[in-house]
Amino acid sequence: MSEELKAAIVQDDATGRVLMLGWMDEEALALTRSSGLVHFFSRSRQRLWQKGETSGNVLHVVEVVLDCDADAVLVRATADGPTCHDGSTSCFTPWLWRTVLQRERAQSEDSYVVALLRDGPGRIARKVGEEAVELVVAALSEEDERVVSEAADLWFHTLVLLRSRGLDPAAVEDELRRRAISR
Repeated sequence: MSEELKAAIVQDDATGRVLMLGWMDEEALALTRSSGLVHFFSRSRQRLWQKGETSGNVLHVVEVVLDCDADAVLVRATADGPTCHDGSTSCFTPWLWRTVLQRERAQSEDSYVVALLRDGPGRIARKVGEEAVELVVAALSEEDERVVSEAADLWFHTLVLLRSRGLDPAAVEDELRRRAISR
């Protein structure tokens, strides 16, 4: 392993969202600073690599800052696409979203996610409407456990709908953040 690896946290410059964690040695840090593109040291491959060298989803450096002990790096960057290898904006995505992506990739014939995605946005949108109505009814006249259950169904189907449209839930979060700032 390379000597003195530093944890390198990559943060989206516009949103502040943590995109990923990688490892940098002095060479990766120097290349990141000089090239304007984020580089890491791969502990598994024991070599230097540029983020996005195969996917094209490079990270453009805005700022590189060492912590007070100089043993960790914060890289503020802009991304040319999803940062995570699974297609997510961030490697730190919620469990449910990661599950939807994993089920889609697995393409199991008995997967409900795969069946919904195969049927397309129309069917999924109808399910979202159905689940929204069920949540409203539960909220007005049923026990809390039922409200939680229906809210879970609505969240799940909403995430599958976003996936069917090629959207990441991070876009919804960004829109909510934009609205909060403009009010």
